[in-house]
Amino acid sequence: MRSALVLALAAALAGCSLITLDLTPRIRPLEEEVVEGGGRAKVLLLDVSGFLADEGLRPSLTLGAAPPRVPLLARVREELLKAAADDDVRALVVRVNSPGGTVTASDVLYREISEWRRRTKRPVVAIMMDVAASGGYYVALAADTIVAHPTSVTGSIGVIMVSLNAEGLMQKLGLSAAAIKSGARKDMGSPFRPLTDAERGIFQSVIDELHAQFVARVIERRRIPAAEAAALADGRIYTAEQARARRLVDRVGYMPDALAVARQAAGVEEARVIVYHRPREYRATYYASAEAPAPALDAALERFAALAGTGPKFLYLWWP
Repeated sequence: MRSALVLALAAALAGCSLITLDLTPRIRPLEEEVVEGGGRAKVLLLDVSGFLADEGLRPSLTLGAAPPRVPLLARVREELLKAAADDDVRALVVRVNSPGGTVTASDVLYREISEWRRRTKRPVVAIMMDVAASGGYYVALAADTIVAHPTSVTGSIGVIMVSLNAEGLMQKLGLSAAAIKSGARKDMGSPFRPLTDAERGIFQSVIDELHAQFVARVIERRRIPAAEAAALADGRIYTAEQARARRLVDRVGYMPDALAVARQAAGVEEARVIVYHRPREYRATYYASAEAPAPALDAALERFAALAGTGPKFLYLWWP
């Protein structure tokens, strides 16, 4: 019997000149899952968490191939496009749990959610979890209503630039770096030499302009006078109640409160709360994140790589 099986297999393979097996993990289309509620109307729960960046960087210390990871910006746009095409999705709830990230990623997320709200004419509610600071708060500003969990930390309205200076380490190692450049400031921000006063002033002017853009969003979306908004935007953080008292958020409550606000704004008494996820991803409740959290060391390495790599970064980030 065994010999017959071997002969059959050999015959089947006789006409094959090359056999290849593609074991590359595939990124599957999004699937819809109902996490609670009933009725025809739907409320989409969109998860925005972790460090906000336009690429999915995750150095992994685990053995074997890591599953494919869709970058945050790509996933958010994919979910918004899917929701826009579904007339039963009557409202969007954005769950924010982030200290912020790069200026550009924060601004892109703000714009994607704002454009979805404008095009679909459907209400958007933001619910803040542990942290919705700096870029996390910037994203929340795209919502019609902001609800902060009673223990949320928010605010940190401002910009920070992170640059690595390795000059001292290089000297201890007996190494030096030389740059051949077209202009005196072509390598400003280089980790191999300190900033001059003039270069520091140039960077400060960029930071001031990006900060002004953040403050302008606060003035526009929260209807706060310019002088008051400027005073709030010195980088400090606020508790949920402190933020409500300063009109940075609309109310303090829990996830069910945010969902109730969304249903009311959509004009429906009941609605299914839905999430989008890839096959085999766990999203059975509205507290489940869109991505499994990275191990603590992996997350720390990811943050360091994002901040220290490839030169200075301009960030809407609460970075104690």
